[in-house]
Amino acid sequence: MTTNTKPILVSFDQLSVFIACALERVGLPEQDADKVARLMALADLQGSDGHGVIRLPQYVKRILAGGINTRPNIRVVSERAAIAVVDGDNAMGHLVMSHSVDVAMEKARQAGIGWVGARASNHAGPASLYVRKPIENNMIALYFAVGNANHLPPWGGMEMLLSTNPIAVGIPAGSEAAVVLDMATTVAAYGKVKAKAKRGEQMPEGWMIDRLGKPLLDPKRAEEGFLLPIGAHKGYGLALIVGLLAGTLNGAAMGRDVVDFNHDDVTPTNTGQSVLVIDLAAFGEPDVFKAAVDRLVHDIRNSERLPGVERIWLPGEQSHLKREKYTADGIPLPIGQVSDLTALAFELGIAPLV
Repeated sequence: MTTNTKPILVSFDQLSVFIACALERVGLPEQDADKVARLMALADLQGSDGHGVIRLPQYVKRILAGGINTRPNIRVVSERAAIAVVDGDNAMGHLVMSHSVDVAMEKARQAGIGWVGARASNHAGPASLYVRKPIENNMIALYFAVGNANHLPPWGGMEMLLSTNPIAVGIPAGSEAAVVLDMATTVAAYGKVKAKAKRGEQMPEGWMIDRLGKPLLDPKRAEEGFLLPIGAHKGYGLALIVGLLAGTLNGAAMGRDVVDFNHDDVTPTNTGQSVLVIDLAAFGEPDVFKAAVDRLVHDIRNSERLPGVERIWLPGEQSHLKREKYTADGIPLPIGQVSDLTALAFELGIAPLV
């Protein structure tokens, strides 16, 4: 007897409505629930499945435990011409960062550049979500965040004092897809480890090691080891710098102050994030810049390849193609994940996803 493991396909709107219903049922106002739901569904639409609807049960659990404020006062608490600090009032991170991006974009329109740091925020999904709106408005954006659990020790150490601390950069193009880099400072984001566990898959060697320094391949044993930084000591240094810029600078958690939201549903995480937005118009005609980006993209894509390499990819291209494919065909969700969401729907008294 064989078990059907074929993913279940759902539409973007179907997924967004389900997430919104769940979030509204546990206390988010309708407008906030809709905004968070669309951002979460966008994560799945672009293939960032470690940060999309897979996080919904965790968010719901944390909200019900009082760990997230469902009626926040998200506000600017300090600012200058091109800089602002946003206090998220322990809101859903998606709401805090959406507000922060809007503030940064407005400052960039006025000053050419806008840097906004956020504190008292929460997990906000994949970093690339927050560079896309500036891209659509002829702006470059950079995003930095402190992860919501420490899974990385300093290079040569064993105490996990750092997180995956992601970086995203979005650069507009003309006829080509925007260049979008979204990366953790570890070889793999912890969300990918969770996604592997949900699908019953093993991790590749090089993602994690155990406390004896041996490869750790079973994602269900992830707590027995720690993630590895990209580029060895260089990735450790990068994770530290990102944490200082996104956490310490904003008065947010960093190092031992980081709350592991995988095990603590009650304590405010005081997550720190920062976004930097640059208006292309401050440097000249945006279309001229975007045309130059297109030419560079063409040169890179059409450059000579190593034997056996079918295509040279630009950052963000594969996510762009997934958005197109999943929009047309549906977003694939593992059967086990759909079962979990069905159980959640039953608990909340809402219609199931499928």
